Amino acid sequence: MTYTPLPEDLAQPKPASEYTRQAQQSLRDHLDFSDRQSFIDAERGFIATLDPLTLKRPDGHVTYDMSRMDFLQGDAPDTVNPSLWRQAQLTAQHHGLYEVTPGLYQVRSFDIANMTLIKGDTGWVIIDPLTSAESSRAALELANQQLGERPVTAILYTHSHADHFAGILGVLDTDQAADQSVPIIAPKHFVDEALSENVMAGNAMQRRATYMYGNLLKASPTGYVTTGLGSAVSMGTTGFVAPTDSISQTGETRVLDGVEFEFQMTPGTEAPAEFVFYLPQFKALCMAEITSHHLHNVYTPRGAQVRDALAWANQINESIDLFGSRLDVQFASHHWPIWGRDAAVTYLSKQRDLYKYIHDQTLRLANKGFNKEEIAEQVHLPEELGREFYNRDYYGTVHHNSRAVYVKYLGYFDGNPANLYPLPPVPRAEKYVALMGGADKIVTEAKASFEAGEYRWVAELLNHVMMVDPEHLLARALLADTLEQLGYQSESAPWRNFYLCGALELRQGLPASSQYKPTSGMVAGIPIDNFLQSMAVRLLPAAVAGKDLSLNLQFIDLQRDYVLTIKHSVLNYFPDRQQANATATLSITASDFKLMMMGITAGVDLMSEGKLSISGNAGALQGLANYFDSFPRRYPLVTATTDAASA
Repeated sequence: MTYTPLPEDLAQPKPASEYTRQAQQSLRDHLDFSDRQSFIDAERGFIATLDPLTLKRPDGHVTYDMSRMDFLQGDAPDTVNPSLWRQAQLTAQHHGLYEVTPGLYQVRSFDIANMTLIKGDTGWVIIDPLTSAESSRAALELANQQLGERPVTAILYTHSHADHFAGILGVLDTDQAADQSVPIIAPKHFVDEALSENVMAGNAMQRRATYMYGNLLKASPTGYVTTGLGSAVSMGTTGFVAPTDSISQTGETRVLDGVEFEFQMTPGTEAPAEFVFYLPQFKALCMAEITSHHLHNVYTPRGAQVRDALAWANQINESIDLFGSRLDVQFASHHWPIWGRDAAVTYLSKQRDLYKYIHDQTLRLANKGFNKEEIAEQVHLPEELGREFYNRDYYGTVHHNSRAVYVKYLGYFDGNPANLYPLPPVPRAEKYVALMGGADKIVTEAKASFEAGEYRWVAELLNHVMMVDPEHLLARALLADTLEQLGYQSESAPWRNFYLCGALELRQGLPASSQYKPTSGMVAGIPIDNFLQSMAVRLLPAAVAGKDLSLNLQFIDLQRDYVLTIKHSVLNYFPDRQQANATATLSITASDFKLMMMGITAGVDLMSEGKLSISGNAGALQGLANYFDSFPRRYPLVTATTDAASA
């Protein structure tokens, strides 16, 4: 779906309103902005950086450009929450190679995450090789330049989010990946969890991630300022290489290139597959991403499984019990370390209590009969937790996380039978708009509420109009102005980015779309079982109605056979099996099969090159690609999805 961009006079960003300026001043008065300890810690151990910090693909495409954040100087303008501005300065102004402690280093702000390098006996042990190959390669090159050339001798993925593994091909070449000569350590279930997010629901998550990370916004005081979690996400080349070894139990140890690791499993916290580890040699504790200098997401707006706030608190507590008496420094996969046992344990304790408080108070109120929206308005951190900058809403929010706790235990239904079988958004909006006297009358009422600073109410009113008539230009313009003020006020970077991306889309229309396809580097690394299940997600019921198709798949590189069936409008697959009366048999490498089914490589080209052979009823495979859906990369988020072909 596309709609008309707003006229120039309606499409311009607006200054902060008086209500927004008052909200910003209220926060300035509440928080202690004279506290500079985070800035001191973020600067500590600096060795070198790139100047300018601009990273490119071989074709010249810029994947990461820190110079665009140069405007983050001085005090916060009224168009940015002053607390978020402080966080943006911390993540943007402190980038490069840092010494955490002798032999232990981090490259920060070359991506949204940190890449940690540990000096082993013969080379580098790398922790979390970032989102893109361009960023991880530049980080490794900087370390080699400043600290001496060393090979990569081991790699760890702390958890199953792409910013911690997708840059693997920047520090590992394809031959090393193929022959598994470099050990790659990850938590149990890493592959399934990583791919469920990035392949199974990849298109939906990526679409929402463009909002959450502000990918559509220009960096400016009225636009993008930070992700909260890090300065920005690298938009470079991604890949996937499966681990060679997994950690399944707390207490397991590994010695990698002479460096001892003690692992603690932390599943169900920030990621469904995650571990933290202690380095006795350095008296250093890596908390991966279960602690950071902010409140994290119990539920992430980009979409993912709801996390377990109680398990999160309990795992931090276990880290304190296991390692607290032995540590000199605590570091993580984002932000800057904390040095000194007492300071680190205090920080860990308050991060623990942050998640425990939200969990406990949400359930206290739920048990009194309040629903998730009512609870979110009532849960506020006590002063001794909320005054700490490292507990602020820069990424997750107390409001959002309390709703997530509710859903974790009780689901999305609140028990009110009126909400058991609600109308979908468009027909509901049609009835509301008609009941309220039409779109024009709603806009008139919304203007009055906007002038009174009632931005949340205005957004709700005008959302009904957008569901019915996205071409109502005055409604669209006013909703854009409303979302903009909400974005300006937001302490949470994801909230700011969602609001401002929504405003941008309302003003300029839906960006040009393309079809969602994982990169060839990502596809190549997907285990075949996971890939076959992702095919099932793309199956079009209408296209295969009444069909009974079975394919023998002979993957010559894996030396493993599968049967794939399509029947009852469902795709199933069966490993280590062949069917005597199969419709057809395909002999192909798993890699070529994946590329073919994703439309990256054509089947006819593979056949002409002798890379694909088909026996049986080859004609039955004609049109096979038409059985599978394609996903538009840009579908509407602020208006209704109305393209019938997408259903």
